Amino acid sequence: LSAAAFREGRHAQAFPSFGSERTGAPVVSFCRIDDLPIRVHDPVAEPDALIVQDVTLLRLGILDGLEPHGYLLVNSPRTPVGLGLAGAAQALPPGHLVTVPATELALTHVGRAVPNVPLLGAFAALTGLLSIDSVVAAIQERFAGPVARANTAAARAAYVIVSEAGRAAAG
Repeated sequence: LSAAAFREGRHAQAFPSFGSERTGAPVVSFCRIDDLPIRVHDPVAEPDALIVQDVTLLRLGILDGLEPHGYLLVNSPRTPVGLGLAGAAQALPPGHLVTVPATELALTHVGRAVPNVPLLGAFAALTGLLSIDSVVAAIQERFAGPVARANTAAARAAYVIVSEAGRAAAG
């Protein structure tokens, strides 16, 4: 996310937060994007958007603090209601809660269960904060050759799914 934001001339800051748990414990990562320089370095307590890679984390209260106008993107082939997110769907503005089968897209395009890149494409479509072209350019800066092409295809596929879901929600 931060690399795509930089490509658009914005300021960005990204960092993980690891607890004292052993390997395999959930990791929380933060990304700030702004038009102005970012001076704070604290964890984000009230995010404008959440990207959930693993649905089992939904039961940990990770939605606490999500801004009322925020966005929630969940890696799942299931619907928000099917995930028990009916309350969140009603609390957020229409179209601000989307599920996308990012793991399945990664398996299809990349051949590995790595949902992060499809989620970047989905995030661009959901929020409009970044263009898909910036996301693709950031992918191509990070990877080369067939790996870049596969990840780009996965990001674009997620972008299309979320864009179409947004159009359907808008009526």
